[in-house]
Formats: sequence, C-alpha cells, structure tokens
Amino acid sequence: MAYVAADGGGGIGKAAGGIITVAAPAIAGAPAPSGGGYKFSREEIDEVIRQWEDLHGKLLDDYRLSDHMNVRPPGAEPASEDFAASANPSGKAFATALLRMIDYVEKYIQALRDARDGITTREEQSHEDINSVGSGVMEV
Repeated sequence: MAYVAADGGGGIGKAAGGIITVAAPAIAGAPAPSGGGYKFSREEIDEVIRQWEDLHGKLLDDYRLSDHMNVRPPGAEPASEDFAASANPSGKAFATALLRMIDYVEKYIQALRDARDGITTREEQSHEDINSVGSGVMEV
C-alpha cells in the first residue's frame, strides 16, 4: 500500500499542507488504537482506498465460502456426530473472525473517504474565505 509515514497521533481526517492523516478506526470490543496513523498525499489516497476496497471484496468472497467449512456427519452414528460437533466450532470461529475483519475494513474505508472528502471541503472553504476578504470593505 502507499503509506507515506506513521503519524504520531493524528486523528481521522486531519490535514495539513495537502497531506491527509488517517488514524485506525476504533472498533467496539477491540483494543483502542495506539494513536498512530498514516499520512497520504491527495494523489495517493484514492489508490489506497481502491486497495482497501479490493481487500474488502476478497474478505466478502472468503465469508461466502466459509459456509463450506461446516461439517455434516458422514454417518448417523455417535463417532460421526462427535466429529462434526468438534469440527464445526472452528468454521464458525473463522466466519466470525471474517465478519470482524469486514467490519474493520469497512470502517477504515469510510475513514479514508471522510479524510479525502474533508480536505477537499476545507480547501474549498479556504478559497471562498480568501476570495471574500475585502469584499465588504467600502472605498473612501
């Protein structure tokens, strides 16, 4: 991915000098992010978003395929049923882990988009502010 540098504590969507700073999103039930993050130029952020969207698609594909991990007993007898009962929790745990990864990636993609869109909005507002300077001043 096109990470420029680790950030020593910038928040989601902070920007300075055309650099967009994005911190890892907080996820309920997960440890809090350490305060680090990444810095991207405006040119890099769309490529980074595309890469995260690709990862999201692959995780969704994996989740759809994870259903095949559920084992059905090969026979109607205790040994087969015991095997299926002990094997299926692994498949369920894998599916749960995938759902958590999907949730994290979706939130990170949204944070990247918010950061990208936020810098554009702030730049537009700055241009408007600069253009309006002096517009209300009366000539003597």
